[in-house]
Amino acid sequence: MAKAIVIYGKIENTLICDTKDLPLKEGDKVVVKTPRGEELGTVEEIREDATSEESEGEILRLATLEDLALYKEREEKAKEAFPICEGEIEKHDLPMKLIAAEYTLDGTHLIFYFSAQERVDFRALVRSLASIFKVRIELTQIGARDEAKRFGGIGPCGRLCCCYLFLNSFRSISLKMLREQNLFANPSKLTGTCGRLMCCLAYELDYYQKMREELPPIGTEVVTPQGKGKVVDLNFLKELVLVEIEEKGVIPFPKEEIHFSR
Repeated sequence: MAKAIVIYGKIENTLICDTKDLPLKEGDKVVVKTPRGEELGTVEEIREDATSEESEGEILRLATLEDLALYKEREEKAKEAFPICEGEIEKHDLPMKLIAAEYTLDGTHLIFYFSAQERVDFRALVRSLASIFKVRIELTQIGARDEAKRFGGIGPCGRLCCCYLFLNSFRSISLKMLREQNLFANPSKLTGTCGRLMCCLAYELDYYQKMREELPPIGTEVVTPQGKGKVVDLNFLKELVLVEIEEKGVIPFPKEEIHFSR
């Protein structure tokens, strides 16, 4: 049976669900059963060849007009709940920043998302909120990248953040990735609005890794059309190998003209 990848929630969560032979396509609104109740979700992808994957949730039905209207009502209620929660946070003097609030579609859960610099004991806050809203309360801490995805912002490139525009999940970005792409700039100049290394640093990584397999490492002795020499630099984008040849200086050669043994 085909699987549907469904995105739901303010801080986008992902579910893998059986399509149950429903006539689903990307972008369809569906009602899904999740660990926290019934929610409105969006079909992100249909995978015909994913029969081995375990389902994590259940698609109950294609969303009806009534479901969509109910979702809007829940959103309005969540907007009303937001400042109330902020007031309770202030009352309990907790070092946390409220990011978003949402009700599940069935109204059984009210989820508050927050960010904090340290671990927060919010048990008393949960009790206070439960007594106010009379539903199951969940407080979920999110990271700086999730916050940027929720609110967006302008990146150093002058465009809207990728996470806000189209990214559905985050890939771990490391300093090793920078080194593999010959990016030796100060990491502070390669951080996004979230204060973390920019997600786009992973976009070309596969290409650079492929080129490193095809090009000789710096310091390698190679044979060129102009004689033997030593590799002193690489131009990954132009696929050139810069070779220092005695009495001739440094000469760039296309990778196809270089002969070397690993």
